[in-house]
Amino acid sequence: MKIDNNLLKKLEKLSSLEIDSDKREGMINQLSEIVEFIENLNELDLDKEEATFTTLKGGTPMREDIPNVNPQIIKTIFKNAPKSENGFFVVPKIIE
Repeated sequence: MKIDNNLLKKLEKLSSLEIDSDKREGMINQLSEIVEFIENLNELDLDKEEATFTTLKGGTPMREDIPNVNPQIIKTIFKNAPKSENGFFVVPKIIE
């Protein structure tokens, strides 16, 4: 797949991002390198490989789910929120 200016425009539209004109050529080059790397994966012979969901023998080990409350983290999160009240995020009303 070749990354060109037209494809970059489509990607901008899909991602709702706008790339500065002075950075367009660099972005095209970077995306082309990424696509080229991914296309190399098509050359791998995986016919003898078994499909897996984990690299661990016997599956993923389970751990006990222990809740942990850190008040400092909560304060930091609400400090960076646009608006909060009584330990909740305040968001605009969307349903009448």
